[in-house]
Amino acid sequence: MKRSLVNLGYFIREAFTLLKLNGVSHLLSFVSIALAFFLLSLVVSTWWVSLQIIDTLQQEAEISVFISEDISQTDQEALTASITAIPGVMGVRMVSETEAFEQMAAILGEEAEVLTYFDENPFDAYLETSVDPSQAAVIYQELLLLSGVRHIRDNREVLHQIQSLTNLQRVLGLLFIAAAGTATLVVISHLIRQGVYQNRNQIHTLKLLGAPPSFIALPFLMVGLGLTLGGGLLATLFTRWALYLGYQQLAAPLPFIPLPPLTVLFRNTSLVILSLSLLLGIAGSAMGLKASRIQS
Repeated sequence: MKRSLVNLGYFIREAFTLLKLNGVSHLLSFVSIALAFFLLSLVVSTWWVSLQIIDTLQQEAEISVFISEDISQTDQEALTASITAIPGVMGVRMVSETEAFEQMAAILGEEAEVLTYFDENPFDAYLETSVDPSQAAVIYQELLLLSGVRHIRDNREVLHQIQSLTNLQRVLGLLFIAAAGTATLVVISHLIRQGVYQNRNQIHTLKLLGAPPSFIALPFLMVGLGLTLGGGLLATLFTRWALYLGYQQLAAPLPFIPLPPLTVLFRNTSLVILSLSLLLGIAGSAMGLKASRIQS
């Protein structure tokens, strides 16, 4: 046990020595890796937010049915009954013009002052129809056939646009992961090969003294892991700051956007970035050591 602790101290000292040999090169590589992981974390967190919005909109499936202005009370009640009878409709509720105005004021929050510039209430009454999300498309088509329906508004178009954006983000995220991963592997591998070359005399001496390949390779592995994990940690710190600012910018003017909890989003993003940095550090160091034939 004591010998292991002594060796651990030796490995740490050797790792710091390797970092100092090319301090500027290692520093620039560290900054580049941190920047790549930071950009990747923004892509991942944005993708997760989009998925949360889609899931919330799908669960809160509602269709707003705007009725003809000249419809009588009797016809309105008959229309409400017809809508309620459609399979998949969970409930129908009349939203008055005043309530529609109040809902928009609540959504706008501090910006609701803009509504005071209207001489009259610009919002129409409508039938708020709660539906089964799996049958929303069929219900929409049946509503179009009903007499007295002037206009129908649902969130299908919004969902479609968000899903398209999410699919694009997924593709960009995968491409960015591939690009950032490849760049990190190349950088770490090059630094390890460079370190092995600059310390070739010491490595040769250790081999003559009978040091096993794992003993020689471990400080180089620690350097690679230190650069990637350090870059990942720095990226997560900047990510937390960026997410906090982003939530502040969105939550106040757009309180109706269903954002996931900030702590959960940051935790999940950090796990992805740190796990990726660990894997890339090990893989890049192993590639550099193998290319340097340190095992031979």
